[in-house]
Amino acid sequence: MTKKTSVALRRTASAHINELGLIALIVLLYIVFSNTANGFLSINNQRNILRDAASLGIAAFGATLIIVAGEIDVSVGPMAAFLSVVLSYLLKWNMPALPAILVLLVFGIALGSIAGFLRGHFNVPSFVATLGLWSALRGLALFFTNALPVSYPPNHLLDLLDSTVFGLPFAAWIMLILFCIFSFLSRRTTYGRSVYAVGGNPAAAYLNGIPVKRIRILLFSTAGLLGAVSGILLTARLGSGNAGAASGLEFDVIASVVIGGTALSGGRGTMLGTVLGVLVITLIGNGLVLLGMNPFFQEVVRGLIIVLAVLLNILAVQSNELRRARE
Repeated sequence: MTKKTSVALRRTASAHINELGLIALIVLLYIVFSNTANGFLSINNQRNILRDAASLGIAAFGATLIIVAGEIDVSVGPMAAFLSVVLSYLLKWNMPALPAILVLLVFGIALGSIAGFLRGHFNVPSFVATLGLWSALRGLALFFTNALPVSYPPNHLLDLLDSTVFGLPFAAWIMLILFCIFSFLSRRTTYGRSVYAVGGNPAAAYLNGIPVKRIRILLFSTAGLLGAVSGILLTARLGSGNAGAASGLEFDVIASVVIGGTALSGGRGTMLGTVLGVLVITLIGNGLVLLGMNPFFQEVVRGLIIVLAVLLNILAVQSNELRRARE
């Protein structure tokens, strides 16, 4: 191996140290849970892991772009639950499934645009705007359902969305397709580069001709669209609309994105890192359930693991940046 090749390999490894660390953590989790949790490696459980990861990952793609842009979104959980209720009512009122899904996607974009408009045009902090949306959507969902599930007639399209294709859950295929789309958008398009520029320095981005307000509105509209997709998959999986579903999804989404290496200060992050962060969160949750751990204590263990994983990733990235500066 030549010196030039060795240097190139070291630089490649340094650039992806966060992803390599997460892959190592995922392997470790598989080793631990396969030896301690009965049924962890079963085909059915692996499919359940992929279904859970898809519901989380699809929402996390939009959150990644938002956090890269230096913003935050805490409304995705109630949005997915509220939209699942809306979809169930549309199906219950005998609207065909495909038009109902299209209506839901448009509705998701509109809801996301509210937070984007408040942030872009009135400079309302994104946390405050999405927290207001969180409260409103949660309240509306509970009000319209009286906190009870909303059932709908048998539907072949939703049954398909909860089925398996070539051995994998349909939801996992959707996540894979969206991963490819958003990886391309974030790295290979003017829009993606503008998002990173806004996250790095919004004032400088504005002075360089980037429409910061429009970018922010598009970001939250995209998050609303993906929230609708998550709501559709949630409805298909549960077989009903449920205002209490997706509780805490927003926190798992943010944790996945941060564990994946996206900086909360903005300007840095990758879709691959987010997918790996989603797998870490999903594996921890699945393994703890199979171990029969007390549900309340599960939250404690998950929280400690998440903080530890984020801390290790931050230290690894800082060490890598220091090494590169010395070179």
